[in-house]
Amino acid sequence: MDLALQLWGGLCYLSNKILFAVSVGQEASLRRQLKIAGWAIYIVGVPAWVIILVGKHDWIAASIEAGGIPAMLLGLYNTIHDHQRVNRLFNRVVSVCTYGSLAFGVLVSLYHHGGLTSLSQLLEIGVMFGFLLGSYLLARNNPGGWLFFMLMNVSMASLMLLQEKHILMGQQLLSLCFVVYGYYKTTGQRVALQ
Repeated sequence: MDLALQLWGGLCYLSNKILFAVSVGQEASLRRQLKIAGWAIYIVGVPAWVIILVGKHDWIAASIEAGGIPAMLLGLYNTIHDHQRVNRLFNRVVSVCTYGSLAFGVLVSLYHHGGLTSLSQLLEIGVMFGFLLGSYLLARNNPGGWLFFMLMNVSMASLMLLQEKHILMGQQLLSLCFVVYGYYKTTGQRVALQ
């Protein structure tokens, strides 16, 4: 079961990063289709990640994965509408969910572990900030989201190494390559356009 969950979650996550990175620099219609597929495939992989993380008592990371779904839905909504229809209520709901999941995950982890007592909790905090802020910024078409994804990938790869989830560690390192590619492709284009 553990192997199936690692493959399910890892492949969905890696596919998301590949689709996002490849979308950069594409013609508008293709870019939009790749991003829609990227947002959707990540959502499909969330249950596997949550099951794995809860099983290891990684409360912060698990709450981030579950709490990140609204940001993913915002990204999907914005991409479908080509960032032309701003839904203020949806943006507020995503912000509340983002901050709420941050608080929930940290509080449960602190309670469960009796404070900030382990390296895994510190890594989870890196995952938390990287994932939620990266997803939120990319959902709003801000290239700074790639930088937060880098933090998230390095933190999660380290956490998976500590917990001997080697498939997910490798997937995180592969994802990091695509995140770096997407960041440089995005920022290179912005510099060229100015």
